[in-house]
Amino acid sequence: MAAFGYRLRPRLAAEAGVATSDPSGILVRMPERVLTVSPERLETWLAGFARRHGATTHRAGPDAVVVEAADGAVASCAVPFPPLRPDDAAPYGGLLEHARRDRTVGVLLVRRGGYAAGVFAGATLVTSKVGSRHVQGRTAAGGQSQQRFARRREKQAREAFEAAADVASRVLLPHAAELDAVVTGGDRAAVDHVLADRRLTALAQLRDRSAGLAHLAVPDPKRAVLEATPATFRAIRITLAEPDITP
Repeated sequence: MAAFGYRLRPRLAAEAGVATSDPSGILVRMPERVLTVSPERLETWLAGFARRHGATTHRAGPDAVVVEAADGAVASCAVPFPPLRPDDAAPYGGLLEHARRDRTVGVLLVRRGGYAAGVFAGATLVTSKVGSRHVQGRTAAGGQSQQRFARRREKQAREAFEAAADVASRVLLPHAAELDAVVTGGDRAAVDHVLADRRLTALAQLRDRSAGLAHLAVPDPKRAVLEATPATFRAIRITLAEPDITP
């Protein structure tokens, strides 16, 4: 369901002879939608926002840059890899430069039976390893058969998580000192189980310091899935509210 805000459109209020602070003025219904924009397209997107809605002002903070246009439209840009150190002398408080900066990012994807680990320099995959282990699905059997099945399934899952931890140790740990962030995806409980391995303490700490980054929703972690993750973790999430006159 779309979220809605209400805002007075200054130009229309002026034409109607109503002060923008007057609650009886022209209210504008503002449905919000969320979109994502790559760092390379962000400047062009913001320029188009200004062309459509008029001159803009912005407020820059560590976690978001809010851009407001003359007609009341608002684009709230979540800062990728927060925090942003706002620079009043730079366009949009330095958001463009911050978003375009190449970072070294470790990615760990885990689902029951499948896992992938990789190191990215910007959007380029530098090193990676993908693997899988068989984990049986759930069964409707009951009694002792169900208990034996559950024990076997738990053993298979544990072995799969251990294999994922081995891969993370080989692929990500050698780069831990140079990683700017660790991004995770897949099944949250499975990721937590893998990062609980004592060998991966440094990666778990990096993941915790990267709390401002979204956990990625991914299918089974194949190589193509891993290679596609920069399109998500590098993207700028924009909450857009564009005014429309309420009937």
